This record gives sequence, structure tokens and C-alpha cells, in this order.
Amino acid sequence: MKIAVLIKQVPGSESALPLNDKQTWVDESSVTYVMNPPDNFALEEALLIQEKVDDVEVVVVSMGPARVQKVIREGLAKGADRGIHLEENEEVETDPLSIAKKFSDVLKEENFDLIFSGLQSDDTGMGQTGVLIGEILGMSTATLAIETKLEKDQIKIKRELESGWFQWVTLPFPASISIQSGLNTPRYPSLKGIMGAKKKEIKSVLQELNTDQSQNIDNIFVPQTSKQTEIIETDADAAVDRIIEILKSEIKVF
Repeated sequence: MKIAVLIKQVPGSESALPLNDKQTWVDESSVTYVMNPPDNFALEEALLIQEKVDDVEVVVVSMGPARVQKVIREGLAKGADRGIHLEENEEVETDPLSIAKKFSDVLKEENFDLIFSGLQSDDTGMGQTGVLIGEILGMSTATLAIETKLEKDQIKIKRELESGWFQWVTLPFPASISIQSGLNTPRYPSLKGIMGAKKKEIKSVLQELNTDQSQNIDNIFVPQTSKQTEIIETDADAAVDRIIEILKSEIKVF
């Protein structure tokens, strides 16, 4: 069995996020990048399956510039067998469909039985890549997986729905599954794993920027905040009237 885990490198939650001169993205030279947290759970789920089932290969797949190899190595240090790097030397893709098509071109050559992805990325938060890849490659798909069970040539998925409801679905192989955060406890790389990752293969595939995207980010900005304090110094009845007026006309909570 072969399992692909899609991993994205995103700005860390505590990193500074200065904008570039064109205000179309962040200034990457000032950003600290990490593995996308939801993808960490997808990787751990694949490694848990590998520990339970014989003859399972886990492959981490990531797209981006040269810096992306850092998170690929992290995945290898945790236990993945090899990596695939879809290199981008120009602007980073932001259109989910274009991204899914590029992943699909590489993934279909490998004939994976399972493709795991985190539910969404911490930067753009589209949450579409896993589903789109499944559709492009003609795979069965499922999202919001909070539990997985292998059953011969199929996988059983417990999905998290709204209002506390859950749904069990059974998917034949091959399948593309988006993993919900929190279904397991991601491991840390061991010293042995870190040393061993240096010897594991990372296959590089050069990607060209798609100039005919259906979705682009034209502009980003930092929200402007302001703080105003009003001290209400009057009798209780007048204070209540003023508070209600503020809630209605200024804060607009009702």
C-alpha cells in the first residue's frame, strides 16, 4: 500500500507578517515558516496506519520554493519513507484548482492507494485541495475525517458533521481524504529520525507558474484597529439608556 500525505509550509502563528511592496502577499524574507498544523495530523494518521499494517509506504508531497524542503525533511524525520517536492521558482500558486491539477499530474504517476491532506491551510484556508485532487483523479473522497479503519481493499471513515452529529462512510481504494485536526497526537522527530532523514530520497519536480488562474489574490492588508474608551458618568437609568444605544448603533449586537 502507498499513502501520499500532502504537506504545506505556512507562516508560523507567532511569526511577523510584513507585507511586500505590492501588498499582494507577505514579505517572505521576514517570515518564519512551519509545517501546516492540520497537515501534521494527516501525516501522523498515515504513520499510525504504517505501524499497524505490513508493507505500507508513506510519501510526503509538498509544493513551493526551495524552502519547502525543510518541512519535507521534517516529515521524513517523523517516519515517512521518501518525499516529492513540486518546485515553484516564481510566484506561489494561490488558486486551489491550479494547485490540485499540478499535484494530480505527479500523484497519478505513483498510483497511490490513499491520499491524506489536512482539512485546510493556516494561511489561505481554502480547504479544497484534497477534494479537488480526488475528483481529478477519479478517486472516492471524504472530508472531516476524525477516525479511520482499514478493511481489506477499502477504508472506513468517521466524519464530523454539524451539531454534534457523526457519519461513518466506507470508501474503496484509491481514496482522497481530508483529515480533521485533533484526531490523533502528532509525534516529534526523534534524533535517530532526524539523522536518517538526511539519507532519504526527495524527488524534485519543476513546476511552471500558471498564468491562467481562475482565482487570484489581488491585494491583502492589515486590518486597522482603534480603541476608544467612553466613561459614562451619570445616574443608573441614563447609563443603561446610553449602553443600549451603544450596543444598537455602534457595536450593533442587536
